[in-house]
Amino acid sequence: MTTQTDVITESPEPGAGDGAPLPRATLGADKKQSLEQITLGLFIGIPFLALVAAIPLAWGWGLSWLDLGLMVGMYYLGCHGITIGFHRHFTHGSFKANRPLKIALAIAGSMAVEGPVVRWVADHRKHHKFSDADGDPHSPWRYGESVPALMKGLWWAHMGWLFDEEQTPQQKYAPDLIKDPAIRRISRDFWLWTTVSLLLPPLVGGLATMSWTGAATAFFWGSLVRVALLHHVTWSINSICHAVGKRPFRSRDKSGNVWWLAVLSCGESWHNLHHADPTSARHGVLRGQIDSSARIIRWFELLGWASDVRWPTADRIAARRKESVGEAA
Repeated sequence: MTTQTDVITESPEPGAGDGAPLPRATLGADKKQSLEQITLGLFIGIPFLALVAAIPLAWGWGLSWLDLGLMVGMYYLGCHGITIGFHRHFTHGSFKANRPLKIALAIAGSMAVEGPVVRWVADHRKHHKFSDADGDPHSPWRYGESVPALMKGLWWAHMGWLFDEEQTPQQKYAPDLIKDPAIRRISRDFWLWTTVSLLLPPLVGGLATMSWTGAATAFFWGSLVRVALLHHVTWSINSICHAVGKRPFRSRDKSGNVWWLAVLSCGESWHNLHHADPTSARHGVLRGQIDSSARIIRWFELLGWASDVRWPTADRIAARRKESVGEAA
């Protein structure tokens, strides 16, 4: 297994290492320690419990337009930080970002509280290399194709894999990010961006209402509920979108398009096209497929902040279509 001091000779993604020694890896190294697993459990469990409590709470007290605005605003800030930044830019190189945008995307993605950017990218590049095969960190088909095996696999792909010992060597799968001092620092400071992400809503809520109650309800909705919802939507791409959905494009795995997750996932649930054409900056390429991440990338391009955007062309889309369009899982 590659260790923290190994020299990189190859990588499965563009921008990989050139054989030169790399700096030490970032926070979230190749193996999770007990304390980190406990912390991970708290970050998953507490927001999830908050989400469960949110439904009856919403009908009674503690929810205002300010709370709702903070929840939605923080949700889509973190969601687009993940989809545009961590995923389409850092993992797949779907476009080039100027320096300020690159740093902003790394911070915005970190505020989704889904882990340090270097680890996230390394895991996802490994996922694409072994998608739904041996070596995939989070395939729902891990245990087989029977109903009991798939139920077990869905749990694994959704969140079970997060508690397993990490097997993705960051220096092999994300050497380009480790070489960048600013990105490496942002990744190591993941705890800071998590703190900012969780404390910003109650700070705004408290100041806006000049009350501790306003701060408390803003923390509940804008921090806990928002993080829980975003986590489960993101994990659903790993689990649900690799088990069900339409598959109009040829891919070597079982990725599918799940339309009802499109808005909440910022376009990521058009997952079949993504696995058929991983570097495409747009995932929702068919008529009526909403992809807010692609729209924002387009705005970045018009502002001159993004360049070399890999937009899908008609020929490129046609080359990946199945003969039987709309084939279902």
